[in-house]
Amino acid sequence: MGESHKLDVIVIGAGQAGLAVGYYLKQSNLSFLLLDQSAQIGETWVKRYDSLILFSPRKYSSLPGFQFPGEPNGYPNKNETANYLKQYQKKFSIPVELNTQVTYITKEDDRFITVTKDKIYHSKIIVIATGPFKTPYIPKLNGSGLDEQIIQLHSSEYKNPDQLHKGKTLIIGAGNSGAQIAVELHNTHDVYLSSSQNLKFSPHKFAGKSVFWWFEKLKIYDMFPTGTIVGEWIKKQPEPIMGTELKELIQHHKVKLTEKTTSINGNEVAFEDGKTLTVKNIIWATGFTQNFDWIKINNVLNHKGNPIHQRGISQVSGLFFIGLPWLYKRPSALLGGVGEDAEYIVTNLKSM
Repeated sequence: MGESHKLDVIVIGAGQAGLAVGYYLKQSNLSFLLLDQSAQIGETWVKRYDSLILFSPRKYSSLPGFQFPGEPNGYPNKNETANYLKQYQKKFSIPVELNTQVTYITKEDDRFITVTKDKIYHSKIIVIATGPFKTPYIPKLNGSGLDEQIIQLHSSEYKNPDQLHKGKTLIIGAGNSGAQIAVELHNTHDVYLSSSQNLKFSPHKFAGKSVFWWFEKLKIYDMFPTGTIVGEWIKKQPEPIMGTELKELIQHHKVKLTEKTTSINGNEVAFEDGKTLTVKNIIWATGFTQNFDWIKINNVLNHKGNPIHQRGISQVSGLFFIGLPWLYKRPSALLGGVGEDAEYIVTNLKSM
């Protein structure tokens, strides 16, 4: 099966969540290692579309102990973010094993067993930090399907306009990724944006201050964590689109808004209101699904395959989750929010 290693803690995932956990573990006497299937730190960011910009300023996009370099009120791009994560890992000498995909994890008695292609790791604690952006999701629609000549890409595959045919381009999904891609493509393509719900926009600034400054000042996130009535209500609401550029483009008909996509036949797309559109390209900005099939431990996942936890602490002693949306608060899956969860989890695991 491969060589065997024993440590106190194994962290699966070396993205922002795993690195934040590593930061706090470095301050303990526990032996630990981060495992990640990527070839480099920050690879997930590098692979995203070229024009990606974070919607939170650098000041509110930092992991614990190290401020994001650059103008605090500016918005970093994907390469800056990847480089920041690399710098973070080096600055705190967080031990990481790259090019390591976990095949499965199980538990025997009070020890976890993490199996990869070449090695087996034994640990008394395991932290799953694989994050929310795992498997690209493309919904199944009615119809005969898409003509082979039509270019279709998931947002995780989209890089820039050069990948696409000239002509009508439909973006299905109007979250922040879909919004940013629509804004970019309107300069080169005839862009249509399909949304299943009314769009809500949030300005980057209010009264001259970043909205994140207001969230912090008014302690909005602290007042409404998961489990509260208001917090649970907010969780069910669609995420607002940050910024107003798309709103202005829609108002000036430079991006055309359509209703929910219901079927695809060849190069013709139909919408909920009965209208149709002949397209040259489709970009699926439909998000991701989580896949935890590799966790071979009972009582960790519910019937839908989602983690069972209270603020990242699972029902299985010694097993923790981090980096999930709304793990505890709204920004739990964001660069600027994951640090609080990491500190809480490491504080708890040290007491075991």
